[in-house]
Amino acid sequence: MQVYVLAIARTTQPPNYQTKTMRLKRFQLGLIHVAVAMTLVPINSTLNRVMIKELSISATLVAILASLPYLFAPIQVAIGSYSDRHPIFGFRRTPYILAGLLLCVLGVVVSPQVAFLISDNFSLGLLVGILAFGAWGMGYNLSAVSYLSLASELSGENGRGKTIATMWFMMIVSIIVTAIGLSRMVDPYTPEALIRAFGVVAASALTLGLLGLIKLEPHSSVSSSAASEAYTVKQMTSAITANPVARVFFIYLLLLLAAILGQDVLLEPFGAEAFGMTVTQTTRITSIWGTFVLIAILIAGFLEGRVSKRRIAQFGNTGALLGFIVIVISGIMINTNVFYTGVTLLGLGTGLSTVANLSLMFDLTVPEHVGLYIGAWGFSNALSRLTGSVLGGVLRDVVTQVTGIALSGYLVVFSIEALMLFVATYMLYRIDINAFKRKAHKPAFVDKVALAAE
Repeated sequence: MQVYVLAIARTTQPPNYQTKTMRLKRFQLGLIHVAVAMTLVPINSTLNRVMIKELSISATLVAILASLPYLFAPIQVAIGSYSDRHPIFGFRRTPYILAGLLLCVLGVVVSPQVAFLISDNFSLGLLVGILAFGAWGMGYNLSAVSYLSLASELSGENGRGKTIATMWFMMIVSIIVTAIGLSRMVDPYTPEALIRAFGVVAASALTLGLLGLIKLEPHSSVSSSAASEAYTVKQMTSAITANPVARVFFIYLLLLLAAILGQDVLLEPFGAEAFGMTVTQTTRITSIWGTFVLIAILIAGFLEGRVSKRRIAQFGNTGALLGFIVIVISGIMINTNVFYTGVTLLGLGTGLSTVANLSLMFDLTVPEHVGLYIGAWGFSNALSRLTGSVLGGVLRDVVTQVTGIALSGYLVVFSIEALMLFVATYMLYRIDINAFKRKAHKPAFVDKVALAAE
């Protein structure tokens, strides 16, 4: 993920005024982050279940469509660089954020119709689906890199962590609230209720995003003189491959995040297949998972400085590993209580593991090339999400086709993800943390959470 850190000129306003103004701007940035995140929830938590279970669409295809934001992640480098050098009406970020938000909202509005079209007319539906989900994925990347850049510019280097942490906290709460709201709006489930619910989410996201943009970015006549250096994907890749320790950590991180985050597309369809859950019930899974992720992040913040990062990471890795094992057992036993226990463990493990492991990335960040390394690790993060989602969808379809039993496909995928976590957990013990610290960049806890937000 490209990060732009610009100095903010001193003003003659009183300190209290500046503090209040910055708090308001942080809240507005949080609204934009919430708006974009809200557009991800209905597609990743509700539509994927409907497409796989109710419409019997290939999980592989669903995973690919839902993963387009991560497939397009490398374009963030070009978008950030272009917006630096091409302001519109004197604004370097606002027009690009607005364009991205509109694409995200458009994607949410049309995605249910696209799903039904794929079921009725596969060829036409697939073509329209690529365009619709592609617009959604492009919008996500266009808006994300722009509002993160604006957050850095408005906050300055010292305030960036607080700003991004505020944005992230608002985002995770909004995901929980959106999932709860969706579960109620699609109860009982009908295609009409689904379309109406997606429209409500889209309208809400657009409203919040527009409120966030009002008078947020100061007008500037400077086109690009203050813009920071832009890095190519090749440079970011080299930042990882040139360091032997970084290469090992990259493999570890790929296994870890692909396993933890690859369940996004399949967890709700699994609930429907294994336990006969309604759309309303499976949509609530996201709110349960998100709640425990949030709790785990708060725990990680309390443990910061008291317990080593690697130990927190191992707690998280082990928790997520146990979560997958319990979920597999719940499918074998057909027991919903066991399933919810697994989701709880997975949420707690995900929160601890994500923050701790992403904080370790900063140990591979050379201070004089912060943007380059954060961009490199942000790119690897997106690659992990893409790999996990697509791999899970393909394995589910292949196993289901071979065995003729849909449930077996999910159980095999979750078992393999548990195995990936086991290997990753073992690899972490073999990574020389002291070698990382020789090039350490030690930010505050909120700075570490900032990267986890994406």
